[in-house]
Amino acid sequence: MSAAADAPLRDAAWLWREIRQEAVLLSRSEPVLASFFHISLLNHAALASALAFLLASKIGDRDVQPMLVRQVCDEAYNADPNLVEAAAADSLAHYDRDPACSTYSMPLLYFKGFQAIQAYRVAHWLWRRQRHALALFLQNRISTVFDVDIHPGAQLGSGLMVDHATGLVIGETAVVGRDVSMLHGVTLGGCGTGKGPRHPQVGDGVLISAGAKLLGPVQIGDGAKVAAGSVVLTDVPSRTTVAGVPARPMGQPRGVQPALDMDQNLNGD
Repeated sequence: MSAAADAPLRDAAWLWREIRQEAVLLSRSEPVLASFFHISLLNHAALASALAFLLASKIGDRDVQPMLVRQVCDEAYNADPNLVEAAAADSLAHYDRDPACSTYSMPLLYFKGFQAIQAYRVAHWLWRRQRHALALFLQNRISTVFDVDIHPGAQLGSGLMVDHATGLVIGETAVVGRDVSMLHGVTLGGCGTGKGPRHPQVGDGVLISAGAKLLGPVQIGDGAKVAAGSVVLTDVPSRTTVAGVPARPMGQPRGVQPALDMDQNLNGD
C-alpha cells in the first residue's frame, strides 16, 4: 500500500481530534490560559460548535448579542456541513503553508484571517438564502472587528489561506477558486456599474502577494502568481507570474500551485 493510502483523511473530524489533544497539552503547559483553552476548545464536542462559539464571541455586539450570532452559526453548520469541511481545509492551509503556524489550533484561536473567512462563509450562506439584511450585518461586523471587508455575495473556495489579512477587500461578484493564498492588503476590486461580473475571477492554486490590487472582471488562471504591490488590469494566463503597475508577465512560477509553496520570487528562482 502506498504512503498516500496510509495517510489519514484530514477532514473536520480528524482535525478536531488533533486540536483537542493539543488543547489538553496547552492547558497543562500554560495554566494561566487553561480556562481559555477549555471554553474555546475542550468544552465543545465538534469543530462546528467551537467555530460557532468563536465567531459569536468575536462579532456579536450589544445590538445582536453573541448568543443570537451563535444560533445563526449553528443553523448554518447544521444545514450545510460543507461549511465545516471548508473551515477545516482553510485551517490546514494555514498549518501547511505558514511556517509560523506550529499547531493545528493556532488558526482557530489566533489568526484573524482564518476567523474572518469563517465568518464570511456564514454570511455567504445567509446571502444565498436571501437573508441579505443579516448577511450584510455580519459583513459590517467582520470589517469592524477584523479589518477584512468581504461582500457576502462573493464566492470563495476552500483551502483558502489569508495571511495577516489586515486590509483585505473582496467585492460582491468576485470568485476565488480552491487552494488560493492571499496576504494582507489585497484588493479584489470592481470596475463599472453593470449587473454582470465586476470583480476578479481567480482560479485554483493562485498566490496573490501583499498589497496586490486586482481590478475589474479579470481572469486569473490556475497556478498564477501576482507579485506584491502589483496592479492587475488585464487577464493573467495560467502558471504565469505578473508584477508591476500595471502588472506584466515576468516568467513562470516554479510549482504548479504557487499558493502551496508561498514562494515570493518572481520566477520561482
